[in-house]
Amino acid sequence: MADSICRALRDGALEGEHAPALTIKDSIASPFGLDVFSHLFSQLTSNILAGKSQSRGLVLVAFHRSPSFYVDLLKTKGIDIASSQKWIRILDCYSDPLGWKDGISHGTSNVASSCNNVKDLHKLLSMIIELGQGLVGQGKVHFSAAIDSVSEMLRHASVSSVSGLLSNLRSHGQVSSIFWVLHSDLHEDKVNAALEYLSSMVASVEPLNQCGNGQRSNVNTLPLLERSFAKGKFHVRFKRRNGRVRVAREEVHVEHSGVKFTSVSSENETTNEGLIPKVQFNLQLSEKEQIDRANVVLPFEHQGNGKPIQIYDGRKSLTDTKNETTTVSTTESETNESGKGEIIYFRDSEDEMPDSDEDPDDDLDI
Repeated sequence: MADSICRALRDGALEGEHAPALTIKDSIASPFGLDVFSHLFSQLTSNILAGKSQSRGLVLVAFHRSPSFYVDLLKTKGIDIASSQKWIRILDCYSDPLGWKDGISHGTSNVASSCNNVKDLHKLLSMIIELGQGLVGQGKVHFSAAIDSVSEMLRHASVSSVSGLLSNLRSHGQVSSIFWVLHSDLHEDKVNAALEYLSSMVASVEPLNQCGNGQRSNVNTLPLLERSFAKGKFHVRFKRRNGRVRVAREEVHVEHSGVKFTSVSSENETTNEGLIPKVQFNLQLSEKEQIDRANVVLPFEHQGNGKPIQIYDGRKSLTDTKNETTTVSTTESETNESGKGEIIYFRDSEDEMPDSDEDPDDDLDI
């Protein structure tokens, strides 16, 4: 599913629609959201340099990590930094977010611009758009935007202000795609719901080991082999354009070389099945119970066994109603010889009047 996210960010927005938006959620139990963010950032930059992406530039808003971290990340991926000024700009909200170091050199790289007042989101939005247009120009050429931590933004601004900035970026005509990281356990549920509402994709990084009631298990109580510090479950929810929602999941492995995504292993599937609450009854039959059920003769199942079958009218005993029963032959030869059938009618009740079988409208002058 990580590949599907990369394709969505690469392909960008359709004409007349908002840009695809991705929320990457993590928590203290599985703090790999920034690792997933770095992976998607590297994949998108590779697509931009190869000319495969709708966007021709990328604006990175660095709140949680310094610009030098991302410059080093690009170097490790073999990307030429000398040409990076043509396609990437980093807005440094990490070194001096509140302007306390005004006049002091931050040592930022030549692809970074400083923001000294992250509380002013109107100015922050203008800076992001200006940096993007500085890369691709004005017109129909697109650029992408990435924010490494919306949780850091929420420390200095309200939820409505942050949501407005993200919504304005999505609806901007030159923004191709946007993605950000959200530390979900630091915020109330209504904050998480508001940011998820703005997203067309929501990727949640969760711990592998959870209790049956959905609560996180205590890591210290688990055996050493079961403590998956560098592993997690990667749940992705895609909101399609027709309103339908598609959910998928993978396993995420954080290694020194980067992040890897694999399909869910059968061992974890077995573990999840074992977490289902036990019930007091069995929904499946054993082999012996299936044989016994097959041998049961149903009350109205006419077995025949070569003998004539007597059809009972349901009111009197068979011995008293020999004259009111009919004998039906079950042999195929007799049926073929006679070539005709017979219909026998029994009254529904003994109190029925004899003329009730007649047409009730015979006496009418119609």
